Amino acid sequence: MEDNGRKCYNSAMNVTVDQDTCIGCGACAEICPAVFFLDEAVGKSRVIDPDACEYAGCCEAAEENCPVEAISIEGDSGF
Repeated sequence: MEDNGRKCYNSAMNVTVDQDTCIGCGACAEICPAVFFLDEAVGKSRVIDPDACEYAGCCEAAEENCPVEAISIEGDSGF
């Protein structure tokens, strides 16, 4: 996972949490804890498992339920 200070990346599927947009509500971590983690120290969610979208099947639901649209998914999800 790369963290350039603005976005955290999951290289397997290009799952992105835009750190500038994220409000730290934790919805993504509740919906898809295998992929997302709410880092309470910084008050933002981040991608924690670069391969989890392939088997967890919840990345799209997390993206759809983000109230500020901070999550982006690019590439083939394999579903």
